[in-house]
Amino acid sequence: MIKAIIFDFGGVLLRTQNRQGRRKWEEKLGLEEWESEVFVFGSEMGTKAQMGEITNQRLWEWIGQRFSLSPQELTEFQHDFWAGDVLDSTLIDYIRSLKKYYQIAMISNASDSLRQNLKDRHHIADVFDLIVCSAEEQIMKPHKEIFLRTMERLGCGPAEAVFVDDSEPNIQAARKLGMVTVHFRPSTDVPSEFMKLGINGGKR
Repeated sequence: MIKAIIFDFGGVLLRTQNRQGRRKWEEKLGLEEWESEVFVFGSEMGTKAQMGEITNQRLWEWIGQRFSLSPQELTEFQHDFWAGDVLDSTLIDYIRSLKKYYQIAMISNASDSLRQNLKDRHHIADVFDLIVCSAEEQIMKPHKEIFLRTMERLGCGPAEAVFVDDSEPNIQAARKLGMVTVHFRPSTDVPSEFMKLGINGGKR
């Protein structure tokens, strides 16, 4: 029986719908398309931020130094980088309907700004019974330890937890542990997928 439902954040609950702001800065800084994401997420410093080795503030200071941006330009770059991200409010409302019946958790590869953003920017921190952030754990998906810590804190076994993520390596890692998985894509109908698992409108 499913006891807990665990969601990824970026790419599932929060998705980039418009890259115009990022593309503007890529063109301004002479970067290839999608390269701004590489610097923020995939660079050595981006990884260090997600591993908790540096703060989110330090990451953006490094980006400013890397591209010789003024403080005002850096602030504008940060704003534009996130401006095209949209929270899936319909999915959030559905998740809220599940809270009465299931433990709701999040595992996110994110910097130390995650909790504040969930609370103050997106106003959804209250949706989750447990938030597991890679920067705080100093370990990232798809490493199995972050899944094991999450399930231990939730008090459930792998077969009692559903994990929803848009990353194939993360899904494979969870599945290898015996967790039930839903590989999320923008076209995924989460309620329909959950119905297949016996999760129907928040009722066991």
